Amino acid sequence: MGVDIGGTFTDIVLETGRAGTAGQFSTKVLTSYGAPEDAILAGMMQVCEAAGCAPDAIDQVIHGTTLATNALIERRGAKTALITTQGFRDVIEMRTESRFEQYDLNLVLPEPLLPRQQRYTLAERVDAHGQVLLPLDPAEVEALADRLIKAGYESIAIGLIHGYANPVHERMIADILAQKMHGVMLSLSSEVSPQMREYERFNTTVANAYIKPQMKSYLGRLKDRFAENGMTGTIFLMHSGGGIISLEDAADFPVRLVESGPAGGAIFAADIASRHGLDKVLSFDMGGTTAKICLIRDGQPKTARVFEVARSYRFKKGSGMPISIPVIDMVEIGAGGGSLAYVDAMNQIRVGPESAGSAPGPACYGRGGVRPAVTDADLVMGKLDPDNFAGGSFALQTQTASDALNTHIGGPLNIDAQMAAFGVAEMVDENMANAARVHAVENGEDLADYTMIAFGGAAPLHAGRICEKLGVERLIIPPSAGVGSAVGFLRAPFGFEATRSVYMRLSDFDGESVKSLFAALEEEARAFVRSCDAHADIISHCRAYMRYVGQGWEIPVPLSPAQISEPRADAYKAAFEAQYANLFGRPVDGMDVEITIWSVNAQTPKMASDTLDALGDQTQAKASGERALFDAGLGTAAQAKIYPRADLTAGQVLDGPAIIVEDETTIIVPASRSAICLADGCIAVTRKGEGA
Repeated sequence: MGVDIGGTFTDIVLETGRAGTAGQFSTKVLTSYGAPEDAILAGMMQVCEAAGCAPDAIDQVIHGTTLATNALIERRGAKTALITTQGFRDVIEMRTESRFEQYDLNLVLPEPLLPRQQRYTLAERVDAHGQVLLPLDPAEVEALADRLIKAGYESIAIGLIHGYANPVHERMIADILAQKMHGVMLSLSSEVSPQMREYERFNTTVANAYIKPQMKSYLGRLKDRFAENGMTGTIFLMHSGGGIISLEDAADFPVRLVESGPAGGAIFAADIASRHGLDKVLSFDMGGTTAKICLIRDGQPKTARVFEVARSYRFKKGSGMPISIPVIDMVEIGAGGGSLAYVDAMNQIRVGPESAGSAPGPACYGRGGVRPAVTDADLVMGKLDPDNFAGGSFALQTQTASDALNTHIGGPLNIDAQMAAFGVAEMVDENMANAARVHAVENGEDLADYTMIAFGGAAPLHAGRICEKLGVERLIIPPSAGVGSAVGFLRAPFGFEATRSVYMRLSDFDGESVKSLFAALEEEARAFVRSCDAHADIISHCRAYMRYVGQGWEIPVPLSPAQISEPRADAYKAAFEAQYANLFGRPVDGMDVEITIWSVNAQTPKMASDTLDALGDQTQAKASGERALFDAGLGTAAQAKIYPRADLTAGQVLDGPAIIVEDETTIIVPASRSAICLADGCIAVTRKGEGA
């Protein structure tokens, strides 16, 4: 069973041993914020009833959640202290010299997660090579422990300067605190994020400590509630890097769960891409609260080592809280079905990042919401059937949506509700299209060469229009698109990436040290995977993060097995220059190269994709009805035919404007496009005359 807790809906997918989609059952339940496990259990009972099985038949639960992210954004964590080296108390407040808004004279930096009075220092010092320059005095640690006990801290973050190079002092502090402060939770930077750059490392360790008590409590409650309801299978968690870890490891390192839901979506899209032989894919995931965009090349989502949460300046890079852990690299913007629309001081329509969530939800939910959301605009434009939303679990109120749009958008701009809805939809679609353009440019990619794979409850409603804006010729909406991230959890491998900062120049390359370092990292990564599955096959991917001497940031350089078993400076330089030229056009002659971070990603092999049957003769699909649909590309309403997705068979085609309906989402086919049902049930939407 895959479980994805989102900002609006909790998605549940159950897979049985039956062949194909006949063995898959899914549902969407409104997220219960006070006790998230309540929505999970309600959804579990629904899918078990649909599948005709009891909860005790479930062997595995794979869970992704936004709870860790939300706790950081909303500052709802435990009372936490930071212990660091004398002189480095204010690192997390000073940040770096980067200004995310270069010319804003009134720039306001985000507040650190911990105020200054909750940050403590000790006299000790280790240099960048791991040599102890100033020994730690245990008596000073014991005295500090007494102060921490008196202050009543629940969780302690320990981050010393150069602790990644030699963790001896961090471990001494942890041992003493564990003896004196019974029950306190400890997070060591040398375990959470053993990498150079103290700001990112300290911030990541503090974030881990801050959410650890809450996440440990939630995961414990979830396990107990499952057991009470007969589900005694093993619980795993999706982590931000796209792999699966055990519940125990997730409780110790909850910061790795940040972005775990979106990571499942990227894995889902990568699986579809591999099945269809697509080497360039733009993954587009739009739910109730946010939209996520990810580039997938050769079946692999793009990854990064640092990402940000809680960006304070309209999701501007650099304005958030950096988390230094392996993560699937994606752009996330506040554009979901629940994103609220308004008219600003310049009489322009704006959408998000504020969301109506599930309580009260968009105005059309009839739960007390009075401000218009994207879902209200979709309903008024005819994209949604008010009587069959979310599988008919509750009805939408069209008049309430129209009233909200008239009051907050139409009135100030002197337009009717339908034009207000059109404006809201165009604004949110342009926001997402622009985010995709920027992300592609930053990675040197041309989106005209890409296929979009869209999923999430709201994505199929908007993907066709976004493809028109981006010039993307082909769009694929897979089966179970409305619960795509939860399905992605079931496709993800068990995996863990171990990293370590050991500085080395190629001019001083030490092959034996490199072999020893990779051996230690591989042992660490494999141990995490073995904790999930003691008998699985494990494959490893190794990388070195390299740069020219004097540069500020590194690029990841994949290394072959031969470069691991017999490391040579010339081979590493050739690999680096090839990767550098691929990104920036050419290498730089005459400069030494340095390696700052080493990485081993161990994981179980991916599940084999089913072989697609050949597509037979094309036939025209039969519509079940029609309704008025405002087509943004035409700028006017038109009659659109309605097709139940369950009735479509391989090879059936239809022309836009059209609406393809299913329980968890709705696919809008614009007037400029045609659609065809593929052999595996995917719907391919292409420009008219282009074919599948």
